[in-house]
Amino acid sequence: MSGLREAISDKKRIVVKIGSSSLRHAETGDLDYIKLEVLVRELCNLRNQGKDVVLVTSGAIAAGRKAVHIGKEDHPIAVKQAYSAIGQARLMMIYQKLFSEYNQVSAQILMSKNTIVDDLNRFNAHNTFSELLKLGVIPVVNENDTVATYEIEIGDNDTLSAIVCALIEADLLILLSDIDGLYSDNPRNNPEAKFISVVEELTDDIMKMGTTETGSSCGTGGMNTKLIAAKIATCAGADMIIANSSDIRVIHRIMDGRDIGTLFKAHKDENFYLKDFVQNLHRS
Repeated sequence: MSGLREAISDKKRIVVKIGSSSLRHAETGDLDYIKLEVLVRELCNLRNQGKDVVLVTSGAIAAGRKAVHIGKEDHPIAVKQAYSAIGQARLMMIYQKLFSEYNQVSAQILMSKNTIVDDLNRFNAHNTFSELLKLGVIPVVNENDTVATYEIEIGDNDTLSAIVCALIEADLLILLSDIDGLYSDNPRNNPEAKFISVVEELTDDIMKMGTTETGSSCGTGGMNTKLIAAKIATCAGADMIIANSSDIRVIHRIMDGRDIGTLFKAHKDENFYLKDFVQNLHRS
């Protein structure tokens, strides 16, 4: 196991996903600027080591809703799309400011399901990522909620981050969540639940854990979407780690090879085709 962890430090292209709940004050829902600053510093430090870095972040809808002083009550899709248009601009303004303080250039990329299922769009998205990474830029990715026909069309930003990981042929995906990793049962309800440090292979039994509430209740997806993300990432040839975002500095500790979170070992599937997987996401 130590060898698997030590190998993490050699990863060259890394996608980091962080959810909106990890970057906000629980009491108010407002952005936690200290966490945001630490996140940006961690990513810039990875970039300074010569690694390609992509950030997948959520929270545009919440940020837009807060900007116009609207509560969390349910709203029609068009209203949420309007919140997203407001919030995405505000989020990127903050990210641009923080990245610039470390002399790092960032870029915004908004994606939808059609970005992947349309062959030309997927080709162009791949080329855009490639050129940005060649330039040393850190792309900041979010779902294009302003035009999506579902509130979250791709499924969840866990899934989106894995799709990005596969699209750009990254070799590591880090999902920062509100839980330490994968457990044999929901640790919030079962104190006897056992922590799973390494998943060598995503068997059917492991995948079923996501549908029996064995992990996080964060965001919109919980553990189920994290296991779907693991399926995409590992089949595409990347390792994936779920770790707790309570201390954002966990990123460099993971990269140092420390035994943190749950590591899902890559199992590249030569028959894996990203377009087909994404097309089937919402099919029963």
